[in-house]
Amino acid sequence: MRWLPAFLSASLFAAGSFAARKSSEERFAEFHAKQTSHAPIKLKDSSFKSLTAPPRDYSVAVVLTALDPRYGCQLCREFQPEWELLSKSWVKGDKSGESRVIFGSLDFSEGRETFMGFGLQTAPVLFFFPPTIGPHAAASPEPIRYDFTNGPVPAEIVHSWLVRHLDGRPHPPVKRPVDYLKWAVSFTMITGSLTGVYVAWPYVVPVIQNRNVWAAFTLIAILLFTSGHMYNQIRKVPYVANNPRGGVSYFAAGFQNQYGLETQIIAALYGILSFAVISLAVKVPRIADPKSQTIAVWAWSGVLLVVYSFLLSIFRLKNAGYPFYLPPFM
Repeated sequence: MRWLPAFLSASLFAAGSFAARKSSEERFAEFHAKQTSHAPIKLKDSSFKSLTAPPRDYSVAVVLTALDPRYGCQLCREFQPEWELLSKSWVKGDKSGESRVIFGSLDFSEGRETFMGFGLQTAPVLFFFPPTIGPHAAASPEPIRYDFTNGPVPAEIVHSWLVRHLDGRPHPPVKRPVDYLKWAVSFTMITGSLTGVYVAWPYVVPVIQNRNVWAAFTLIAILLFTSGHMYNQIRKVPYVANNPRGGVSYFAAGFQNQYGLETQIIAALYGILSFAVISLAVKVPRIADPKSQTIAVWAWSGVLLVVYSFLLSIFRLKNAGYPFYLPPFM
C-alpha cells in the first residue's frame, strides 16, 4: 500500500497540469456556465486561482467576504444580498456572456490562502480583475479594489463602479424584485387614510372653515416668530444656561443673544397682552351689565399693566442702560 500516496500525488499533479493548460476561452466558458445557474459563483482557493490566472480575455469581479458569525463582519452580511442582486441581474441581462464578466464570491472559510496572499486583514473586499489579453486588455494586470470606507453600499452604486471599468461592453441594469409586501402595506395605508378622511370630513370641514381657528393659528405663528423662534433655529441656541451663582439663567444678556426658554416666555407674554387687548376691544363692549363691564375693564387693564411691567423688566435685564420702567416690576 506504500504506492497509494505516490499515486495520489501524481494524480493531483496531473490534474493541476491539465487545469493549467486550459485556455482563457475554455475557462470563461466553464465559469460562465456555472454563473448562469448560480450567480455569483462560490469560489475556493483553487477555483479563484484558476479563474483569475493570466492570460485571460475576460473580466472578473469577486468579493472576498467573511459571512461566518464567528468573524462578526456585519458589513459582509449587509453587502452580500446586494452583491447577489447585482450578479444575478447582470447575468440574467447578459445570458450570452457578451460583456465577458464573471462574478464570484470567496468566503474566508474557503479562501484563507487567498486572503493571506493579498495581505487582507478586513472584509469585505471587492476586486475587479481586468482582461490581460484581447481588445479590452488593461495596461496593468493588477486588480482594482473598491473602497468600502463609507459603509454598506447598494447594488446600483457598485454597478456604476463596474461600468466605469467596462467601457465598450454591455452593462445590464440592476433589477430589484417586486416587494409585494411593501406594496400591500402601502395600499392598506393609503386606503385606510382615504377612508379615515372620508369619515372624518363632515367633522373636519367646520373646523377648517372656522375663522377663529385660523385667527388663533395666525396669532400663535406671529407671536412665535416675533419672539425669535427663527433666530433660535438658525443659531441653534441653548435652551437655558447656568449663571455664575450655580443657578439657571432664563434670559441672555444683550440684544444679540437669547435662549430657547426665553423665546417661549416672551411669546407667552405677548400672547397674554394680545388676548387682553382683544378682550377689551371685542368682549368687554358686549357685556350688558354696566357693573360687570366696569369690573372687566379694570381686570383686563390690570393684566395689561402687570404683564407689560414684567416685559419691561426683562428688557432692562437684557439692556441695563434702558431708563424706563413701569410698576409693579421695577
